[in-house]
Amino acid sequence: MKGVILAGGSGTRLYPLTRLINKHLLPVGNYPMVCYGIERLRQAGITDILIVISKQSAGLYADFLGSGENFGVNLTYRVQESAGGIAEALELADGFIPPGGKFVVLLGDNLFLDDLTPYVERFKQQPPGSARVMLKPVDDPRRYGVPVFAEDAPDHIAYIEEKPKKPKSKFSVTGIYMYDDSVFDIIRSIDRSARGELEITDVNNRYARDGMLEFDVLQLWWGDAGTLESLQEAGIHMKGVLP
Repeated sequence: MKGVILAGGSGTRLYPLTRLINKHLLPVGNYPMVCYGIERLRQAGITDILIVISKQSAGLYADFLGSGENFGVNLTYRVQESAGGIAEALELADGFIPPGGKFVVLLGDNLFLDDLTPYVERFKQQPPGSARVMLKPVDDPRRYGVPVFAEDAPDHIAYIEEKPKKPKSKFSVTGIYMYDDSVFDIIRSIDRSARGELEITDVNNRYARDGMLEFDVLQLWWGDAGTLESLQEAGIHMKGVLP
């Protein structure tokens, strides 16, 4: 299997820090944020990794991470030219993933303590054309994409609501996704949202509609290090994860 880390974006919620540097290179503990996603993939046996980056800090990524050899992985880079949504960034992995190949996608600002290995192993057993997402109970689901479970099958996601005012469950959909190459056809078939982006929720809802979306629930700490407060919290939780 291969891995994809989406580390583009402007990081406006972290201004003024991100006026100088891409948010995924900001320090969390002793390392830049993006290093934790690399380590989680490597820990799960995934060492061939594509990082989607923005032009702003392309040279810094190359200088610090290089080929990935020092991190025990092989890194490939692709540049996201415009902020057109998570699904648009993911589409840049088309061609990196071989025909029929399965892969894990991480949003670079999602930090977590779970070992991905058991979740990856379950995904390997899923049929072609299916997907898997990671969920996490949260205090305020209104901030996230929220899974709505089928009434007659509570272990099945019927659909995902994006930032609902009245969430129908206590879970958020984290930025950890598992697909095969069928996802690229789905991305090409969806329309842009009202904000002009290709939304990953629309992609996942296509799998859910077809009964092809499975899930696991993260057991340990997870956070979205997209604000100054959550960035500081992540530094506390991730301290010591990498030597």
